[in-house]
Amino acid sequence: MRTARTSWKTYALGAAAVAALLSSTACDSGGTDGGKNPGVSGAPRTTGAPSASATPSPAGTTAPGGRGSTGPSQSAGGGSAKPGGGDTTLAACNDNDLSIVTSGWRQDSGQRLLITATNFTDKACILYHYPYVRFGTDIGAPVSPMESKPRAVATIGPKEKAYAGVFVFRAGQQTRTVTSFSLGYQDRAPDSNRDVAPLDIRLSDEVGSLTVGPDPRVTYWNTDLRAVEDFLFRSGNRQADR
Repeated sequence: MRTARTSWKTYALGAAAVAALLSSTACDSGGTDGGKNPGVSGAPRTTGAPSASATPSPAGTTAPGGRGSTGPSQSAGGGSAKPGGGDTTLAACNDNDLSIVTSGWRQDSGQRLLITATNFTDKACILYHYPYVRFGTDIGAPVSPMESKPRAVATIGPKEKAYAGVFVFRAGQQTRTVTSFSLGYQDRAPDSNRDVAPLDIRLSDEVGSLTVGPDPRVTYWNTDLRAVEDFLFRSGNRQADR
């Protein structure tokens, strides 16, 4: 570390001594920023010990079951947060991985159906996009999706659940009654597996039968039940009116 130079004391000097002094001072002051005392900028700054809150969490930290615990920017399984993303090392869920239960909501007049998928295997899998739902004996195109894309794909570990909701009908529509529906699953690519034979599912005793309108809508798979309910109850009516 450089030290500041000691100042000259003032003496009554002769002309020769003054000249000699000036010459000596000019030589000594070279490279010192115009003769100013240099600061101690070379000394390291003292920052103190970092607090615990300053320690960053590792990106992609996952909670049991594969869902990201570091916030919505990281998808379940550590993959992309886009709905078409997900951990490419995990397989898409299929009939052999899931048990399906249907239920409704009290004081709903049967306008909405909840589909709950539970992973009963010992490995995580991904439910991509939205389920292919067809009611009764329908063999045409599946129910269209609502604008309900989640922030991350639905990755479910063993014994974990994912949800999809169906807005079945709205008041004033012509309806029909069904007691069953078919369910199909997609791969990573959107609109995949449309030609794969769906699984026929009988509605639970709790639901019994459904009154289905001409244009039902289904949400994307989501591990957050409240998000599905929000789409169904707050957005469902608006999207059904379109």
